[in-house]
Amino acid sequence: MKKLEDKVAIVTAATAGIGLASAKKLAQNGALVYIAGLEDELAEKALAECSEEKLNVKFHPFNAFDYEGYHVMVEHVAKEEGRLDILVNNFGIGIPTKDFDILTGDPYAFFDILQKNIGSVYLPCKPAIRYMAGHGGGNIVNISSIGGLLPDVSRLGYGVSKAAINYLTKAIALQFGSKNIRCNAVAPGMIGTDAVKKSMTGDFQKAFLRHVPLGRVGEPEDIANAVLFLASDDSSFITGHILDVAGGFGIGTPEYADAVKG
Repeated sequence: MKKLEDKVAIVTAATAGIGLASAKKLAQNGALVYIAGLEDELAEKALAECSEEKLNVKFHPFNAFDYEGYHVMVEHVAKEEGRLDILVNNFGIGIPTKDFDILTGDPYAFFDILQKNIGSVYLPCKPAIRYMAGHGGGNIVNISSIGGLLPDVSRLGYGVSKAAINYLTKAIALQFGSKNIRCNAVAPGMIGTDAVKKSMTGDFQKAFLRHVPLGRVGEPEDIANAVLFLASDDSSFITGHILDVAGGFGIGTPEYADAVKG
């Protein structure tokens, strides 16, 4: 029997990158997965890939900037399938051209990032928890960031929003554990999605990897494996945990890393 046999899951922003890898991983392990995303070429490509791999997935239109849409999405899936077991909140934005330090960053961009990133967890969790609490429990996995655990020289809004998601994760775990609802988060480091690969120069990658003991950029599959672990009964006694998947980023200084590597 597969780990997620007969489970129903929603993964937001799941038409590419970490979201799609996570949706596929859950489906490969027996879940019926709703891929939530914009109706565009990426969605068509993602659904075609899943169909070719014979994965049990469905699509639900999802616009992260439509706050009512979160409620509609969760209610539709729960009513359509008669259950909702897993919610993976993957959506997140950054505005690298405006999100710097507290002196040079754009305050409007700062608050926009906070509203959208925190809302992308708060808004779907509200109806999902209400449903799960009345139907024996469920499992929430939030995609945070190593930037929510370790401060950066820029991206202040992004880091603060991800730190808030970590807090929300722990608060939900504490408040609804008695209802058999687990809530955990995955905090990725630098992951080699298509978007990241396009923007990453060789010099930047080399400099960044000095901070990563495992010496490589992560792959969406690395995050998907962590999502599967937290979404399955393999982690049945884990809740309120922030699992960093970053190759050891932040353990030591670049000077120490250089010395160890000889």
